[in-house]
Amino acid sequence: MPSLTSSANHSWRVNHAILGVLFCGACMGEQPIDIDIVILGGGIAGLWSLNQLRNQGYSAVLLESEALGSQQTIASQGMIHGGLKYALSGAWGGGSDAISGMPDAWRECLRGSGKVDLRGARILSEDFYMWSDGDLQSRLGSFFASKLLRGRIEKLQRSHFPAPLRNSGFSGQVYRLLDMVMDMPSVIETLADRQRDAIFSVDWSQSSLLQVGGNARVQLPGCELRPQRLLLTAGIGNETLIRQLGGQSPQMQRRPLQQIIVKHDYPEPFYAHCIGSNPSPRLTISSHKTLNGDPVWYLGGDLATEHTAYSPEKLIALAQLELRQLLPWIDFGASEWSTITLDRAEPKQSALLRPDRAFVGKVDSVDNAFACWPTKLSLSPDLANEIDRSLAKDNITPRFQPDMTVLQHLPRPGIAPTCWDTCFQ
Repeated sequence: MPSLTSSANHSWRVNHAILGVLFCGACMGEQPIDIDIVILGGGIAGLWSLNQLRNQGYSAVLLESEALGSQQTIASQGMIHGGLKYALSGAWGGGSDAISGMPDAWRECLRGSGKVDLRGARILSEDFYMWSDGDLQSRLGSFFASKLLRGRIEKLQRSHFPAPLRNSGFSGQVYRLLDMVMDMPSVIETLADRQRDAIFSVDWSQSSLLQVGGNARVQLPGCELRPQRLLLTAGIGNETLIRQLGGQSPQMQRRPLQQIIVKHDYPEPFYAHCIGSNPSPRLTISSHKTLNGDPVWYLGGDLATEHTAYSPEKLIALAQLELRQLLPWIDFGASEWSTITLDRAEPKQSALLRPDRAFVGKVDSVDNAFACWPTKLSLSPDLANEIDRSLAKDNITPRFQPDMTVLQHLPRPGIAPTCWDTCFQ
């Protein structure tokens, strides 16, 4: 088993500048720009929505104060799943049903035939696996063989097991899901490249949110954006944006994570959930590579969600024990370990339950601002469709085609580095 050679914890918590909200008329000397949509936040939610809206003829710009994909998006394991990992309690619930069509929606976009063109984004794995030990075989076998899940999951013969589970010491069951795993930097880059002329950096020390006649506007150096609709897609940053608009709702909840990263010498990739006694996966593993080509396993699941208060050293020791128990035949060689902490941002739910689907809700203090959370990476297409429905309900159609020359002096945001590259510099 690899030894602990690094226990540095790299925090991915968001530090947002306090934004000033001005309650005034049009600012003197600032060129007014009437535009259909302004999006604040350049993660997967903002980038996907920007692409879908501009593809439908809306004039839209996206403003990002950091790098594209910062925080939640770039720290994602990249899994595009259909909800089966939420069905482990033995029931196909509302959350599972809402997300079941998402892998097909992503694949349609990857073929270039969806509402967003994802051609060029890289798929890390077309297959995602679920494995169990012998103690759970009876319960899972009957559940996964049910008519309800037919066509959504496939029980594999040993010859088709992923490489890390082909060892003779493994005696459990393995299932293949319809899920896939995306390379998130390539997803961010692809979405950004499609709309480079509409993506800008915003420095909130030189810019402000305005509230004019009950509507939200954005004052930038040299101009004032006056959108039909302002979309807040800044993840955790939405909380600050709503407050700075004078709003009280929608309210946000945070669900913390502390995920583990191990850089190692084991050559085989692995994308899988290990099923334990809980309804959620005991351990989730995804495989990545650093910029130098070093293999990395990124560990989530219950290991990441149930021990957020642990010190990095203690959580790494627990992760090493988990891998020794579950995959004792794997020699990771020389290895380095690290953890990252982050909060998942979601609309507030009763008892902090996980939301069932993407969310779009009106900010209560202004007429034209809406807070948006996909709640899961997989649900990004669902979020954009929810935005479409919201616009249609309020009869917001493409109306303005502004001259955006005045914005061209603004800098352009780069793409956030992966956590495995920043952790092991």
